[in-house]
Amino acid sequence: MPTYIALTYTADVDWSSPEQADEMAEYREFGAAARAVIRGGSALYPTATATTVRVSGGKGGDVLTTDGPYAETKEALTGFYLLECADLDEAVATVAAMPAAWNGAVEVRPVIPL
Repeated sequence: MPTYIALTYTADVDWSSPEQADEMAEYREFGAAARAVIRGGSALYPTATATTVRVSGGKGGDVLTTDGPYAETKEALTGFYLLECADLDEAVATVAAMPAAWNGAVEVRPVIPL
């Protein structure tokens, strides 16, 4: 069965903070309901905790790091799920029940096994 990644784009918040408890409860409800197809996933800390890495000059070049996100946006990449679904239609139906789809966006892509 194919695997899909569901990338969640929502407000850039700290999902571990008490202020997010109600919405995290909704994510737990989603997780319980979609348990049959979820193969992994996590929420991400806010973009302020990110480090962007580039290699100047390509392979073997100088490693350059920048604190914070690559770009400033209204919605940020805030988490992901790995879903094992029969097809894209099942993945989309699963994601439509995810809180991120109600208040943000969820990008669904097939995964290429490495």
